[in-house]
Amino acid sequence: KIRVKVAIENQPCVMEVDSGSSLSMVSWKTFKQLIPAIRRQDLSPQRIILKDYQGNRIPVVGSSQVQVSFKNHIASLPLTVVDRDRPSLLGLQWFAPLGIEVAGVHRAESNDWEESLVQEFQDVFSDELGKYKGTPISFNLNPEIAPIRLKPRRVPFALKLKIDEQLDKLIAQGILEPTDHARWETPIVTPIKPDGSLRICGDYRATLNHALQQSAYPVPVVQHFLHSLGGGKIFAKLDLAQAYQQLPVGAETAEAQTIVTHRGAFKCNRLQFGVSVALGIFQSLMERLLQGIKGVVPYFDDVLITAPNRDILEKRLRMVLRKFKDAGLKVKKNKCQLCTERVEFLGYLLDSQGIHPTDNKLKAIKNAPTPKNRTDLQAFLGLINFYNIFLPQKATERAFQQVKDLLTSDAVLMQYNETLPLTITCDASPFGVGAILSHVLPNGHEAPIAFFSRTLSKAERNYSQLDKEALAVVSAVKRVHEYVYGQAFTIVTDHKPLLGIIAGDKPTPYILSPRMTRWSEFLAAYNYLLQHRPGKAIPHADALSRSPFPETVNDPAPTLTMLQIETLHSPPLTARDIAIETKRDPVLARVLSWVERGWPADQIHDDFTPFKNRQTELFSQRGCVLWGDRVVVPERLQQTVLKVLHEGHPGIVRMKALARSYAWWPGIDK
Repeated sequence: KIRVKVAIENQPCVMEVDSGSSLSMVSWKTFKQLIPAIRRQDLSPQRIILKDYQGNRIPVVGSSQVQVSFKNHIASLPLTVVDRDRPSLLGLQWFAPLGIEVAGVHRAESNDWEESLVQEFQDVFSDELGKYKGTPISFNLNPEIAPIRLKPRRVPFALKLKIDEQLDKLIAQGILEPTDHARWETPIVTPIKPDGSLRICGDYRATLNHALQQSAYPVPVVQHFLHSLGGGKIFAKLDLAQAYQQLPVGAETAEAQTIVTHRGAFKCNRLQFGVSVALGIFQSLMERLLQGIKGVVPYFDDVLITAPNRDILEKRLRMVLRKFKDAGLKVKKNKCQLCTERVEFLGYLLDSQGIHPTDNKLKAIKNAPTPKNRTDLQAFLGLINFYNIFLPQKATERAFQQVKDLLTSDAVLMQYNETLPLTITCDASPFGVGAILSHVLPNGHEAPIAFFSRTLSKAERNYSQLDKEALAVVSAVKRVHEYVYGQAFTIVTDHKPLLGIIAGDKPTPYILSPRMTRWSEFLAAYNYLLQHRPGKAIPHADALSRSPFPETVNDPAPTLTMLQIETLHSPPLTARDIAIETKRDPVLARVLSWVERGWPADQIHDDFTPFKNRQTELFSQRGCVLWGDRVVVPERLQQTVLKVLHEGHPGIVRMKALARSYAWWPGIDK
């Protein structure tokens, strides 16, 4: 018996290779271990009769489409689930997608040349940051715009040590270099990662991006290079690690990218995240580097390779990897596919049969639940009404299904066209987010390209409405990344406060939650304009957010151990203490409710004015209200906080500075 270890839905599973079985199967017990949340009714019915080698019938529970990975191959494959405790079998149906070849009856061979290729080009597949060996990058600045120098932002005491450690690391790597006389100085933002570490980024939207003359290098036309891949039977896909951050820059460009911190100014010797022309620069370089290699198409940080057979694919792949090695570039090993019969790219599925659209972009409509009440029906009818100009014809279950079929037909959905403007319309409801990617036609109508929606996780349902609306934007941009990356587009929202936080042409606000700071930094890589429309003008996005497709989303880890006061030894106050007192505090209890459910539009009492003025900067976590990195302390605990901070006997100025770094309440800044 030959056993191989695969990953099913990212969980390891040992399976016996069975060339005599066309199906792959696992027992219900094993399947529950792989996917604990699965229920029998979640499986698709499978009307087949299975028998073992002795002729005994094997009870079938059902089947499911699962993501399977084996070495460098990842594929969505059918899996049969059977009753009773039986060995897991890997059948013929999985061989080709996973790159397994059968020689004889008892021997299975995988593509060993892939491993030898990784060993041969281990420099290219290493985890270190690459460094391009060619001519350093230089920017084309508008001479009519004078250099901009902004002051450094104040650093919270709680984050100072982490920021210093990150600065020391970047200096040691040669990415940052101290400077005393820089004409450009950009303040930093420090988004905090889920693991508690932070990243230092320049907020170039406020400085350098205003002077950059956008790269004239054209964005590749998808249909053109898809046509060039025609006739391919086997594919490879490479993913550049940290992409344009592998590119050194010239002295003047390094000065233009200078960041300013509490420790002074630092030149940036590598192309930085958030610089608006970085995408065009990188695409141009990749095309020049790989020109002349047949069947190879670079598209930003991805490189697609196709060939009629494995031998030619290996030859072309070696040529590309050799180019990367000579140029000093590196790829992400875990995101590369070195030999596969099908690959998904830019919303298309490429295989030996040709180019096909994927079904993912249609799931939000196809799986929309049947309306159960008036609100659900109004939401879905809003979606129909918005696209009625595209429908050839327009209340029963059958009619509902027919309408969904019409919405996802060619009559409504148009193919992606690089010559037409792009718009992403986003919306959030208490339990879901939704978005539509559309082209704006010459007559002003919006023709949809793809639909997207998903339910909110348990943690996300506790977000404030502001955070939910921002989550809708970020989730949508991530989903349609391949369409909008590297070109101008418009994001439409019905939540006006977002315009002051994540607008593409404005600096990142100083006081902002770590989550929103991280999202703002993510969006800085895109060239977009944020536009507000009233909710009644975007019923199509509203419908998707209120009828979300039940997509599985892992609850994210807390973005931060939010109460910095808990880092004290033997803390006299905990998050639980503050959460309890917040609920008891007549002012903060209502503020917490408004943060989570939305602020009232009418006049409020003067006691709430300090909070109302900061409504876009407040958020909640673990039952506490926070303003940026500072916890809002209930009135009954304010003296306790001051007493704790005074225990080290600092002066009044130092004590107030400490208090303002960790906590906030109305009047503390006076």
